[in-house]
Amino acid sequence: MIRILIADDDPYIRESLQVLLGLDPELDVVGTCGDGEAAYQFVQGHTVDIVLMDIRMPDCNGVEGTKKLKSLPNPPAVLILTTFDDDEYIIEALRSGANGYLLKNVPPSRIISGIKTVNDGSMLVHPDIARKLAGLVSSGPQPADLTSSEAEERRRLLLTGQGLTQAEWHVVQLIADGKSNKEIASALFLSEGTIKNYISAILDKLSLRDRTQLAIYYLKM
Repeated sequence: MIRILIADDDPYIRESLQVLLGLDPELDVVGTCGDGEAAYQFVQGHTVDIVLMDIRMPDCNGVEGTKKLKSLPNPPAVLILTTFDDDEYIIEALRSGANGYLLKNVPPSRIISGIKTVNDGSMLVHPDIARKLAGLVSSGPQPADLTSSEAEERRRLLLTGQGLTQAEWHVVQLIADGKSNKEIASALFLSEGTIKNYISAILDKLSLRDRTQLAIYYLKM
């Protein structure tokens, strides 16, 4: 059972989402609240797997709420619901640790499948938002103008925006460092077979041919 907290300042949306999610036997809405601070307080007293978070809320918006939640010792995943005029929040929320973004106008089934995707540990970004994210990042400071940590964060945002999971992102980093499959497996405490599967998935998602292309692609970002 996936335990969900809904955070949205619109009571109608809260009620609608609660009814919608209640139709799936794998989902359990354990509470609702009106802003990020209330979500932060609720999570400290209840077991929550995922917070379904609106991004524009008074007092404590989705970005600030995500920061607060991710400061907890065992934070829940945060899935942001947003609209296309929320550009200024997109990168900041991802940097704050949000596990995914969905548009508010997606079909109900997409919200349910998105919750399950995030609960499985994957990063979820709606394709339209991923394209906007890439545009927002590429229109900002170029890698030569960034510190090494800022450049690394830029790469992470671009790659996770294209569908890579956090585990796959770590594999890409190690490939770019010139590590072999055996060294990557050792560093991540996984089998070489698992690493090969990760690399195949990464190449497929990025439409690249081999690990050399992948390393070049990463370093040019």
